[in-house]
Amino acid sequence: MRIFVTGASGWLGSAVVPELIGAGHHVVGLARSDASASALGAAGADVVRGTIDELDVLRDTAAASDGVIHLAFKHDIAFSGDFQGAVDADRRAVDTFGEVLAGSDRPLVIASGLLGLKPGQTATEQDMPAVDGSPMSGRAATAEAVLALASRGVRASVVRLSPTCHGEGDNGFMATLVATARAKGVSAHIGDGANRWPAVHRLDAARLFHLAVEKAPAGTVLHGCAEDGVPLREVAEVIGRRLGVPVTSVAPEDAAAHFTWLAGPLSLDAPATSIATRELLDWEPTRPGLLADLEEGHYFK
Repeated sequence: MRIFVTGASGWLGSAVVPELIGAGHHVVGLARSDASASALGAAGADVVRGTIDELDVLRDTAAASDGVIHLAFKHDIAFSGDFQGAVDADRRAVDTFGEVLAGSDRPLVIASGLLGLKPGQTATEQDMPAVDGSPMSGRAATAEAVLALASRGVRASVVRLSPTCHGEGDNGFMATLVATARAKGVSAHIGDGANRWPAVHRLDAARLFHLAVEKAPAGTVLHGCAEDGVPLREVAEVIGRRLGVPVTSVAPEDAAAHFTWLAGPLSLDAPATSIATRELLDWEPTRPGLLADLEEGHYFK
């Protein structure tokens, strides 16, 4: 298959591209910079220059492809005050892909998220997030729109990813926790730290996208979690041991002062299961779990 991948040089995309090429697919990656274009070329992908705001580029490249994996999201503006702007750009891109692929039975696979889907309960693939018009529910609304494309002849699927897609080179939540512990001199968790986060190694997540674009049925929700829920207290304990700093509890009312923007996500209890995903696609994660990955030491270099 000729597969168009957006976000192809990002944290997840840079694992998805070689996964697809290794399986014999022809990958076309969207690149918005010279550095991204160079990385994609070195990985063996064809390069199309542009951004997700350039809808003509998306339309033409999708039309010439056998399927699309959409990983790009404007995190730069999302986390600097314009989350709604990032959501709107994402929706325009998805709607463009839907127009191009309608009636073709070609696959469209997008990345979404698990965090906050069903707080305090184990979320399954059958659970659907609330779409209430708020900016934070915007990505859920986009995922809902993608699933609806199944009725228009698109083999559309949504991969809900764990909040932590870990591995060497990760600059996300775990790297931020390590940096915070190093700066504060303590490795902290909120309250008793029993709240749970699902996790997946990025190479296992990459294989899930590979399987989804090849064979996920239209209208399918998939869960990208290898571990249902890792207690954040255990994460703090590994970080504390690796850095040689005390492990401490931070009261919920003090979490924002200690963790800043990360306090909200860290306060959630968000376990999730991927049983249905594994059975449907014969996906079996094989890479190290989150705690084992932390113990390997690359987060502490």
